[in-house]
Amino acid sequence: MDRSRSVAIAEGLLAVLVWGASFIATKVALTEVSPVTVVWLRFAMGVAVLAVAVVFRRQFALVSARELAGFALLGLVGITFHQWLQSTALVTARASTSGWIVATTPIFMAVLGWIVLKERLGAARAAGIALAAAGVLLVVTRGRPGELLHGRFGAPGDLLILASAPNWAVFSVLSRRALRVHPATRMMAYVMALGWLFTTVQLAAGPGLSEIRRLDGRGWGAIAFLGIACSGLAYIAWYDALQRMPASEAGALLYIEPLVAMTVAAAVLRERITAATVLGGAVILLGVWLVNRAPAAAAREAVALGPGEE
Repeated sequence: MDRSRSVAIAEGLLAVLVWGASFIATKVALTEVSPVTVVWLRFAMGVAVLAVAVVFRRQFALVSARELAGFALLGLVGITFHQWLQSTALVTARASTSGWIVATTPIFMAVLGWIVLKERLGAARAAGIALAAAGVLLVVTRGRPGELLHGRFGAPGDLLILASAPNWAVFSVLSRRALRVHPATRMMAYVMALGWLFTTVQLAAGPGLSEIRRLDGRGWGAIAFLGIACSGLAYIAWYDALQRMPASEAGALLYIEPLVAMTVAAAVLRERITAATVLGGAVILLGVWLVNRAPAAAAREAVALGPGEE
């Protein structure tokens, strides 16, 4: 294995490990401040890291008003709304459960590719979709799918996390054109900055800046990890990896993320690893593997944007 590919794998793996731990860091921060405050502080840091990277790599460029409007839409969908969904969900949802549910994003990419882009689905990919859905039911009901008959679907936040997966799929589809014109780091710097501005409006209409003083060292540590590592350095490492390795290989690394989330949640948050979670997670990964075995264009391009939890 040549050195360039080894470095690419190391960078991609680092990004996935960091993203896997992001669910746990979010839950830690949420014990001290509200979801909108976590998101606002996180992306203030993330924007700063990506901006430095864009300038340092001489990738900065002004964009047209039309492109700026497109980036604003992406920021609203992929940052403001997406992170509101996930952060609000994690108030009640387990971090490990969230990691498994987010892993289904490629399933929604396949469905969107079939509906919107007229990409072929095929029997194997259809079976993968069905398997992933069954795995999600096992995970969120903790091995008791019969609870659905009584109107119970896990924790209240599980539905919001589930909604975040197709939302990221929509964001990925909407990002296709921009990714063909701009380097991914530049595009995400614009998108993240505009999404952060929209979140500023949310913050002003809600708790404002007063909550920030409630953060102690543990809370600041969690937010710094989310902002600097997850929303900044991990994306830079991911983009660098994609320049040196095929998207199919990079996409395979994403299978590790929910395993990391489950392991770290058990160690830090004392979330119990159950047989139902492990079995459901395995079924989800099998379904996602079937869908991505011969990935279509939409799925390949989604890899460039990461797993839906930055």
